[in-house]
Amino acid sequence: MYETLCSPVDYGGLTLKNRIIFAPTSMGLPREELLARMRAIAAGGCAMIIVGDVPVQAHGFGPSLFSQKGFAFYRELADAVHAEGCKLCAQLHQSDSDLKGMLRYIPGVLTGRISKEELRPLLNAQVGPYITGLPEAKVRAITAAFGPAAERAVEAGFDMVQVHGDRMCGSFSSSVFNHRTDAYGGSAENRTRFAVEAVSAIRQRLPDLPIDYKLAVRQEDPHYGNAGVGESELPVFVPRLVEAGVTSFHVTLANHGDLSDTIPPKNHPAFGAEGCFLKFCDEVRALTDKSVCGVGGLTDPDFIEAQLRAGRIDCAAMSRQLIADPAWPEKVRTGQAGTIHRCVRCNKECLGGMMAHRGVHCIYEKTERKEHP
Repeated sequence: MYETLCSPVDYGGLTLKNRIIFAPTSMGLPREELLARMRAIAAGGCAMIIVGDVPVQAHGFGPSLFSQKGFAFYRELADAVHAEGCKLCAQLHQSDSDLKGMLRYIPGVLTGRISKEELRPLLNAQVGPYITGLPEAKVRAITAAFGPAAERAVEAGFDMVQVHGDRMCGSFSSSVFNHRTDAYGGSAENRTRFAVEAVSAIRQRLPDLPIDYKLAVRQEDPHYGNAGVGESELPVFVPRLVEAGVTSFHVTLANHGDLSDTIPPKNHPAFGAEGCFLKFCDEVRALTDKSVCGVGGLTDPDFIEAQLRAGRIDCAAMSRQLIADPAWPEKVRTGQAGTIHRCVRCNKECLGGMMAHRGVHCIYEKTERKEHP
């Protein structure tokens, strides 16, 4: 019944056992709890896990590939995931947060004068001035850092790397944030330079490594997302990324707006439907023959099978659904789709848990604790 969904696929040069990928997610969990969660998702049958926000430099948000402790964590994670027959991808990124600028808000956050909801737009407002003012030499040093980071990722056991097309890549790509007047700003061709250099730095060091690219797309009518690539600019960005070495595209909505836009609830005014971001995949598919992975409120195996069979996407990525039920792929494979805990896209314990700094969880966890005290 789900022949395409359950069939192997060549995803950008990497053979996956089926078409289901765990989308990159900032989990906010302690190390042991995170390892257990990733192990459960791998054991549930998905083909690959993308580990979100792996910093390309020695210092950054998240475990560092260049520290003994961070490298050991990624090595342990790779071993655990591979033991379940699952591949592992490192989402390499550089933050676009102005750390010095953030300091001014710490007193307000500590005293409660600035709420968590108020803090995000304040930080987003700093992004444009920060990336616009970065010296060229520092920009080149950052893009060059993607190469050594990819090498360390491979040494740690990752099978693929993904360049995070949001964060600093996305901010350099965006005409909303990027107001530079040098070779990294102005035209769409110039604004793609940061991403192209990052991809090229990896390709020069690792000629055969599959490179995925999280292509963050900004919608203008109506406006959603502030970073990333405008829909009308995709014909400029996609060919240049392919020429630089990208072998597959993970296509989604651009960030730096409300988190409930990029992680939309069921009642979202524009993105409430199943497969809410797949229209961006259609636009990318028209521009390249490289593999395309779709994401956005995917929960229904019948819907996903239809999109895969039609050739609209090559793989389907999920985050909230695999947090709600890690065994989704295995249940589909073994004819138990009717027993899936379907994500209802309430955002209460996933996005809500992240915003409250208690980590990403699911409402089903509370139900399971009641059933199995």
